[in-house]
Amino acid sequence: MEAITDQNFVEETKDGLVLIDFWATWCGPCRMQAPILEQLAEEVDEDELRILKMDVDENPTTAREFGIMSIPTLMFKKNGQVVKQVAGVHTKQQLLDIVKELNA
Repeated sequence: MEAITDQNFVEETKDGLVLIDFWATWCGPCRMQAPILEQLAEEVDEDELRILKMDVDENPTTAREFGIMSIPTLMFKKNGQVVKQVAGVHTKQQLLDIVKELNA
């Protein structure tokens, strides 16, 4: 999973279906979500879904622009447009269901 910044957010999320994990090092639920996302990244082809992560402490601008108040927040963008946003820890199956729905 690649880390992105305020500077490259738009460029990195403009093509295809992208899941952006907004997280912070001090956030317990974020640490629970990370291994689930890593498993998902291993199972899902990058052509189907790219998974990126953004540390909100190091990159507050993007989180503020999108009104992200709680973390972890998982944002899905399709061809540069936000198509779904969910907060809290999600299971791999819940995330696979969302990917299937968004790629339908």
